[in-house]
Amino acid sequence: MGGPRQTVSSASDEDPRYAMMDEKKRKRMLSNRESARRSRMKKQKLGEDLINEITRLQNSNKELVQKIDFTTQAYHNFAAENNVLMAQKMELVDRLNSLNFILENLQGAYGVTLDIPEIPDPLLKPWILPCPLQPIPASSDMLQF
Repeated sequence: MGGPRQTVSSASDEDPRYAMMDEKKRKRMLSNRESARRSRMKKQKLGEDLINEITRLQNSNKELVQKIDFTTQAYHNFAAENNVLMAQKMELVDRLNSLNFILENLQGAYGVTLDIPEIPDPLLKPWILPCPLQPIPASSDMLQF
């Protein structure tokens, strides 16, 4: 088994056609490697861009949630103040009605002519609600996905 070694020559060593095919194969392999490298780089850049977009959208979402919270709080403050003002208005209307009743009685009892202003009746305008509407409470937590 220790006989002389025989070298096996390939067909490409003998024929220039095969040598040209090996060169084309090598060039194609290099081209494919370069194309794969560009594809990986493009995929990595796309991933980084998507991560940046996610971060930007999360920050934008946080800002919107803060604005919603601020606006909701301001609305509740204005609604509470409006309720107080409506209650004060109703008290003043009741007082004015009482004073007008007294003036009408004085006018009838003593015959004095007085100019008594008419107080608008909220029942004659049903589209204007005498009682404040109850707000539907909402929270920015409801908008979390």
